[in-house]
Amino acid sequence: MTTATTTGAAAILGTGSWVPDRVVGNDEVVAHTGGPSHWITRKTAIVERRWADEGTSTADAAEHAARAALAAADVAPEQLGLIVLATSTPDQPQPPTACTVQDRLGAVGAAALDLNAVCSGFLFALATARGLLATGEAGRHALIIGADLYSRILDRTDHRTVVLFGDGAGAVVLGPARQEGRGEILATRLRSFGSRRSLIEVPPGGLFRMDGRAVSDFVLREVPPAVGAFLADNEVALADIRHLFVHQANGVLVDKIAAELGLLPGTVVHKTVDRYGNTASAAVPLTLDRAYRTGTCAPGESALLLAFGGGMAVGMALIRT
Repeated sequence: MTTATTTGAAAILGTGSWVPDRVVGNDEVVAHTGGPSHWITRKTAIVERRWADEGTSTADAAEHAARAALAAADVAPEQLGLIVLATSTPDQPQPPTACTVQDRLGAVGAAALDLNAVCSGFLFALATARGLLATGEAGRHALIIGADLYSRILDRTDHRTVVLFGDGAGAVVLGPARQEGRGEILATRLRSFGSRRSLIEVPPGGLFRMDGRAVSDFVLREVPPAVGAFLADNEVALADIRHLFVHQANGVLVDKIAAELGLLPGTVVHKTVDRYGNTASAAVPLTLDRAYRTGTCAPGESALLLAFGGGMAVGMALIRT
């Protein structure tokens, strides 16, 4: 187990996201696996997901989300000092897919790297970029992207996993706080449980596989106390949290996590899983972008960002919306 906590004044200046046009409903999914489709909604609360066409790459998805975030932040690509792309479905083993995104954006002054912490990747990338910004090593602005195309690595005959995942990308631009600290990242923490790494994996030359029941047990056992310790260490009460942006693993699990955390009734638990499925490293930033663009978050409210995924890994962040 590893733990890291950082502090600093970096803030989210803009958000962006992208999903494919192709909508894949539950009836289409069960055509591959057999059986009725209504059980998918009952067990996962997923109604549909998006799958990219064969000509779309992870770099394409990441670029779309990145451009939207840069526009929202009013930051030019030339102002970026760092690009971190969280993905477990890179376009190829090397070079980093982030370098393709850097080139397409024209972010000539930015260092670019991929980061793989599976579905926790965006939180790991956010913490990494925040730390580099605090030291001055990444200039004044960083672009953090979560992008995954899990339709590429799914076993279409495995009803336990094929029903869960969709493709997508989400991004944020970090920089010096504006507007009385709106978007400021107040604290982050990362944890890894390497002894549980076999719960979620893609073996060499194989397809994605997951022990769903064991993953749920792990999450409900390990995540709530980890969040409690994180909040306590930062002197934040549950009553102060107005928004929860949690990894959209499936809708039923999201509800169970919220209940186990003991969040107050007024806390908004943001969801996109019903429309987009589990978009892996894109889930948290995509959901955050939807909330920002619909005005769901009032300025200055406290939000908890929380993700968990293969490794096993858990990432947390406290932000001011």
